[in-house]
Amino acid sequence: MSLPEIWHQLYTGLLATTGLEFIAVVFGILSVLFSRKENIWVYPTGLINTTLYIYLSMAAGLYAEASVNAYYTVMSVVGWLLWAKKTSENGKLTITASSALEWRDALLFFGGCWLLLWFILGHYTNSVVPIADAFASATAYTGMWLMTRKKLENWIWWMVTNAVCVPLYFSKGYVFTSFQYLVFLVLAVMGYRTWKSKVTLQTHDRLLE
Repeated sequence: MSLPEIWHQLYTGLLATTGLEFIAVVFGILSVLFSRKENIWVYPTGLINTTLYIYLSMAAGLYAEASVNAYYTVMSVVGWLLWAKKTSENGKLTITASSALEWRDALLFFGGCWLLLWFILGHYTNSVVPIADAFASATAYTGMWLMTRKKLENWIWWMVTNAVCVPLYFSKGYVFTSFQYLVFLVLAVMGYRTWKSKVTLQTHDRLLE
């Protein structure tokens, strides 16, 4: 696709943006902003985004992405409870970096999700992009799992998810959603830097104790 064709599709796609998609994008961006600030409102705003995108993804034939949003919805409730739960150590769940063992578990979880979704999409749906859809969904599954536990590395998985979803949704005509994932990509980088500084500060404080 040439550059003029891309700009034309971008323009026509933005004009064709539905109210439902617009609302979903707004609440999605709010959710990521709250996540960056470690604010529990990440979950109620995220729930609005994910429930709307279950419908939008199904309408676009992105079945794995629909399953991801269903998973997001469930995990948002779980994360909401975990973030609100008090701990005996310091009163709240804190941001931590993953150990080598936790990295291994995350990679195994991602690999298992990708293969399973790829198989399901390739054999039981009419998806025309089973590999990309499954890959984006598997990274998102992993990112959400780590986010509920306030693991720093959740942002790395979101960066990968967002980078893949930009062209994925653009190709399906959801131009505004594609733009949303571009914004998400920038916010994920910023979120990683913010959480990284908090982990560094926490480590420094422990050393001084």
